[in-house]
Amino acid sequence: MEILIAIIIGVLYASGIYMILRRSLVKLIIGIILFGNGANLLIFLLGRITKGAPPIIPGESDVFVEAYADPVPQALILTAIVISFGLQSFAIILVRRAHKVVKTDDLDEMNATDEDS
Repeated sequence: MEILIAIIIGVLYASGIYMILRRSLVKLIIGIILFGNGANLLIFLLGRITKGAPPIIPGESDVFVEAYADPVPQALILTAIVISFGLQSFAIILVRRAHKVVKTDDLDEMNATDEDS
């Protein structure tokens, strides 16, 4: 299972970098989204995939008696999802505004328009 997730992470990183290097701003946003999802899966994988109980110590014991799920990677992933959602929504609004002004989403044409001013 971990090898499959590692392969998926590699595919997400590779496709994200490929999309980021394209000239279209829409593809840039899609690449950022793929890259962020790959990073979230990487954090999840580094936290070790375990089927376990919630990390709550019963009242009669002092330590954990069985395997438990680590809550730190889960909290990091939830935080990363919220931050990436904010970044993506800001980038989408920025691209929409740039497209409205310049009438293109191609980065080379945007640079040419900037030099003409």
